[in-house]
Amino acid sequence: MNEYQLYIDGEFCEASDGNRFESTNPATGEVWATAPGATEADVDRAVRAAKRALTEGDWPALTATQRGRLLYRLADLVAEAAHDLGSIETTDSGKLAAETRAQSAYVADYYRYFAGLADKIQGDTLPIDKPDLHVFTTREPVGVVAAIVPWNAEMFLTATKVGPALAAGNTVVIKASEVAPAPLLAFARVIDEVGFPPGVVNLITGFGEPCGRALTSHPMVDKVAFTGGVETARHVVANTVHNLAPVTLELGGKSPILVFDDADFEGAVNGAIAGNFGASGQSCVAGSRVFVQSGIHDEFVAEVVRRAEQIRIGDPLADDTQMGPLATVAQRDRIEDVVAESTAQGATLHTGGRRPEGLDDGWYYQPTVLGCPDQDVRSTRVELFGPVMSVLRFDTEDEAVTMANDTEFGLGAGVFTRDVSRVHRVSRAIRSGIVWVNTYRAVSPIAPFGGFGDSGSGREAGMDAIHEFTTTKTVWINTSTEPMANPFTIR
Repeated sequence: MNEYQLYIDGEFCEASDGNRFESTNPATGEVWATAPGATEADVDRAVRAAKRALTEGDWPALTATQRGRLLYRLADLVAEAAHDLGSIETTDSGKLAAETRAQSAYVADYYRYFAGLADKIQGDTLPIDKPDLHVFTTREPVGVVAAIVPWNAEMFLTATKVGPALAAGNTVVIKASEVAPAPLLAFARVIDEVGFPPGVVNLITGFGEPCGRALTSHPMVDKVAFTGGVETARHVVANTVHNLAPVTLELGGKSPILVFDDADFEGAVNGAIAGNFGASGQSCVAGSRVFVQSGIHDEFVAEVVRRAEQIRIGDPLADDTQMGPLATVAQRDRIEDVVAESTAQGATLHTGGRRPEGLDDGWYYQPTVLGCPDQDVRSTRVELFGPVMSVLRFDTEDEAVTMANDTEFGLGAGVFTRDVSRVHRVSRAIRSGIVWVNTYRAVSPIAPFGGFGDSGSGREAGMDAIHEFTTTKTVWINTSTEPMANPFTIR
């Protein structure tokens, strides 16, 4: 049994009431680790430690270049620990080890990117419309950041928050999900090795009540960066009424993939497979609504079904496995209910729709392809967070765009076509924070990531992320040798 601890003010510790909760390996259904459930007192201790570190001691005295050096060291240590961190994430969440290890290694590039930006955060000199006044702006750290990270891409989604927050001079309290918390609690050991001053980075885990509520409503929290579901986000936003902290929200999606008749057929099939069955469909940008033009619809569906049925499902730690289990049994049960409801509404079950044989101990579910007559079918409306693809037919470009935009979400979208003019028309017309053309699920520390509508607000990665974690200060300097004018004399 692996027993993890909280990390507060530079020390590993237990919850103040000694409470611990269990974490289950979704590949086996067995408990493999325990973690402390942070109390309201633990949250307060972590936030106060972050506040002290923000205003006292070594951290605020560091130059931006020195902050960058610490982030470079963090990047190197993450790269060294990538294999172990990935293995822990796989065991705790069920994601493929090949993906979690590679993602953990790539996360180091995010820290390097933000390390390089640390001493390039600049303001402006303003050509003010008044004489004898020199006016300039600076970008200042926003303060204590509450970074709330879900279970499905923990190392990546931590880097997109912690990297820019620390580069800009903030301090951070990270809350790991109560589902699969082990990878981030293990990441705390890497943080400890870097040499950040105590309190600069704190790591806690626990349930929404009291841990999440106490953190997002704490009066010393100056900024909340949240990734998760829409309903939880509503609670987070409501909590910030107590501290008026600005919120960055990276939420769910029901992303469309548009496949036109002239698309590279193999590339489009690969995009649909990657967008739906990569990470067992447990991705906020899963392209779970696939719209295919009538001329290639039947051929496309047949090939997607053939490929889906060849996917090797099994132990996510095994090298030859292509798709692992879902993270929780509740998630699998919900998907089963939605697929059953969708077929009752007229969807055609082309393949999948059940648990694979011989894998009874974990939370496994087959890659599933549904042919849907319209978007009244429930599988086209709700974010399933599982390997379920809903395929719909379209005839014209305008029809495809209208169908793609018929959702409250707007995180990702895919467009497959060889027509360059269509690329520009459609990518402009789709209401989505990210549009991939002839590819899917590509990410980079350089490119902003975020959504429209119920998919959230604010951006992570790129220079946009630095702006999310800084606030503008305007400085006015009177350069005249004369005293300031009498305020009661109007000239």
